[in-house]
Amino acid sequence: MTGLDATTPAAVRGTTAPDAPARPRATLALTSAATAVALMTYTAPMVTLPDTAATLHTPLSAQAWLLNGTPLGLAALLLVAGSLADDYGRRRVFLAGTVALGLTTALGALTTSTWLFTLARVAQGAASAALLASSLGLLVHAFPSPRGRLHATGVWGAFVSGGIAVGPLIGGALPDWRTVYGVLGAAALLVAALGGRALTESRAPRGGRPDILGALTFGLALVALIAALTLGRDGWLRAPVGLLLAAAASLVAVFVAVERRTGTPMIDLGLLRRPRFLASSAGALFTGLAVIGLFSFLPALLQQALHLSPLGTAWLFLLWAGLSFVVALQVKHLAGRVSPRVQLALGFALHAIAVVTMLGAVGSGSWTRLLPGLITGGIGSGLLNGALPLLAVESVPRERAAMGSGAQQTFRYIGSSAGVALTIALATSSGDLSHGANLALLVSAGLAVTGAATVLGLRERAA
Repeated sequence: MTGLDATTPAAVRGTTAPDAPARPRATLALTSAATAVALMTYTAPMVTLPDTAATLHTPLSAQAWLLNGTPLGLAALLLVAGSLADDYGRRRVFLAGTVALGLTTALGALTTSTWLFTLARVAQGAASAALLASSLGLLVHAFPSPRGRLHATGVWGAFVSGGIAVGPLIGGALPDWRTVYGVLGAAALLVAALGGRALTESRAPRGGRPDILGALTFGLALVALIAALTLGRDGWLRAPVGLLLAAAASLVAVFVAVERRTGTPMIDLGLLRRPRFLASSAGALFTGLAVIGLFSFLPALLQQALHLSPLGTAWLFLLWAGLSFVVALQVKHLAGRVSPRVQLALGFALHAIAVVTMLGAVGSGSWTRLLPGLITGGIGSGLLNGALPLLAVESVPRERAAMGSGAQQTFRYIGSSAGVALTIALATSSGDLSHGANLALLVSAGLAVTGAATVLGLRERAA
């Protein structure tokens, strides 16, 4: 433990008493594997969406919910999951989340309606929130030195990209979407069984009760926002859209008031005065809005417009996600020469360039027109996924690592939930898929440029 000796109380050191030595390699392997499974569960429906929608008789206007259930559950519970992990035990929350992910994913295979499938996806997101928020806390405990954290967060970030890459391949290779969910559920349960034997506990308790009211108001605000963006497809100026946006804003205001008064808030609002934390949050938010939002629906769009098979779409998607995985693994070598903020800005810039090169590709009838954009975008996404986890743990005190991870990933999945709904609304707003795709691509590029400017601006403030 850096800066602490054996006489320091266990709660202050961030571990249980007596202090059990962490097993770094096992911790890194298991948290990375579980993270990859969670991301596979997240991305597999990207290529199975047409089949799932046909089986469940889901209309086009409601398909956003099939994709958005998991990010909605993630965004709603990541903050509270991070706080619970720090307070009650990161290993405990990690294992509970991994078991719950396995069970809810398997149950998703048995659903027979859009409503039930969406509920299963929300439950998968909630389980993934517990798993993801506690993962980085476990890694910070297992790798206390800066060099060790750099290595561990780099590998973990690469497995985020790896899970994103492999999920669609599994979705396209297996016979149907129900089998996909059964296989992924079994994989999550296997990781939980291994984790129960290999992981050691760590915590940094604050005392007090979980912030249930904060979680409730925050979750309802997200539901209102996603509903507004989904309904916006049929007209942004309609009264229901305006009312839902107003409700979302009001609930956010209530959430802020709750967080200021509670003794154990989901998020310490004082962190918002830290430029590094703001850069971490803004980077995650715009990654969700610009990158995840677009690439979540792009595979289904390509199947509809270019008539690609699910497996063919998955292989094409692998070019982007696979490059992201490789680049994220190499990001650690940039440490000391390029700051995480600059890496984020470069990643956003490359994504903007990538999607601009894709303009017209959907209407061209040829998937080869997408290749330059997928390659450039994959490199940009790898820079984002490699820099974000390191910035997450560096932007908060060490004992609040799980909360910092939860906060950053909350912004990431708020962005992805909104980005998916916005992308589908833009891409399907007219009868011409080519025109709608170009509009969605241009908006994604604009959001990426905004994200780059934001993180660079925060870097200048911090100087």
